[in-house]
Amino acid sequence: MGVDYYKILQVDRNAKDEDLKKAYRKLAMKWHPDKNPNNKKDAEAKFKQISEAYDVLSDPQKRAVYDQYGEEGLKGQMPPPGAGGFGGGDSGGPTTFRFNTRNPDDIFSEIFGFSSPFGMGDMGGPRAGASGFPRGMFGEDIFGSFRGGAGEGSTTMPRKGAPIDRPLPCSLEDLYKGTTKKMKISRDVIDGSGRPTTVEEILTIDIKPGWKKGTKITFPEKGNEQRGVIPSDLVFIIDEKPHSVFKRDGNDLIITQKISLVEALTGYTAQLTTLDGRNLTVPINNIISPTYEEVVKGEGMPIPKDPSKKGNLRIKFNIKFPTKLTAEQKTGIKRLIASP
Repeated sequence: MGVDYYKILQVDRNAKDEDLKKAYRKLAMKWHPDKNPNNKKDAEAKFKQISEAYDVLSDPQKRAVYDQYGEEGLKGQMPPPGAGGFGGGDSGGPTTFRFNTRNPDDIFSEIFGFSSPFGMGDMGGPRAGASGFPRGMFGEDIFGSFRGGAGEGSTTMPRKGAPIDRPLPCSLEDLYKGTTKKMKISRDVIDGSGRPTTVEEILTIDIKPGWKKGTKITFPEKGNEQRGVIPSDLVFIIDEKPHSVFKRDGNDLIITQKISLVEALTGYTAQLTTLDGRNLTVPINNIISPTYEEVVKGEGMPIPKDPSKKGNLRIKFNIKFPTKLTAEQKTGIKRLIASP
């Protein structure tokens, strides 16, 4: 078959029109001669090959001939319908199929809407934006933040830096009540003359009541600026500082209180201070077993989607058993709590 146009465009033989365009866009941007000034001759040859492959496969008539007879069928002579191969048949000789290779630049312009995206071709057309970079490649000005020029190792599409993650430690009180934190950051920015300069900024972060560990607050493009790269996003990730009294379990709060065995058996009143400073008194009249939990509804963490609602407060108990009992105490206990 000679040249394999499908292989050149890196598509399969069933590729649809949209697949061909996508493959062409990718390869043409990579091998455009203006993008490869240090390797122009090879790039021109490759670019021409890509253009030719697209021209043939995107034209139903040319593609049909190519699929049946290969490159030779396009560029040489094609047997007439029904003939048994090259060299003629009953119709009086082979039919000539004229294959005119279109100009690669014309194909590029047709697909992209401009001649060169690299600042070295014809950029003065009506589609050029105010920055001198073209509009309309994929319906938007994709080169609006393209800073690098040809030969600077730049990519056609500006690459975005990886997100910068920073932990943001918060107390349980902060996450219960909500608060505002101000974070000072230093970052490099490109000044008017193209040189990097360091600036300091204060970022304000509103912590909402009920936010959980792992919640992310993103400040878009607050990383360092550099040529040809879109600055990274700065991402603060909520971390929860350990609390001396409460533990968090989702929207619930858990507190463990130490009580004696007598209190566990005869009744106990839990006294505690909430995260917003209120004194809470919870009388417990049930017998408290080692696995018992007293649930106080609505005294947990605020629920982020509706901070007027809260989870529950769960009071657990650490029962202190006596280490020794006298014979008299044992007898007394048996007499008091023996089954009737």
